[in-house]
Amino acid sequence: MTVRTLVLLRHAKAANPERVADADRPLTARGHADAAAAGAWLLSRGLRPARVLCSPSRRTRETWHSVRVALGDTGDAAEVVMEPALYHSGAATALDLIRATDPDVDVLVVVGHNPTVSMISAVLDPGTEVDDDGLRTAGLALHSIDGDWTDCGPGSAPLTASHTARAGG
Repeated sequence: MTVRTLVLLRHAKAANPERVADADRPLTARGHADAAAAGAWLLSRGLRPARVLCSPSRRTRETWHSVRVALGDTGDAAEVVMEPALYHSGAATALDLIRATDPDVDVLVVVGHNPTVSMISAVLDPGTEVDDDGLRTAGLALHSIDGDWTDCGPGSAPLTASHTARAGG
């Protein structure tokens, strides 16, 4: 059987300017630095995604961009899919998207929002102690899937590592 890695990434710290729609909120300077730190952490673990599912919000796109740059990606290494359901829907829909991943993908990154990314992590490994607030901004949860993406479901993917990326830390 093939072991696959699912990386759940909550977007980095976003600004909340007046008169800016939620979907258009940009990252703060700290958010950009923390997202780069998340990419450096993934690189240190040898994790380079083959596919990325990303919410189309500005803060998630900017988070992925900073992670990608830290991974040394020139832009064509991973297939990136902007998935509106990751912005509008919940954990059940996100799990359906994960299960639909091509079998050739060994590392999948999902860049999204709370509570959805934290809920996915809790569903995949319900025995893991989770902070009441779930993943923090620029928080990562790595899950191991022993089998196909279609096997990804409740209790099927143990949490193998988690990290809250902070620049300089």
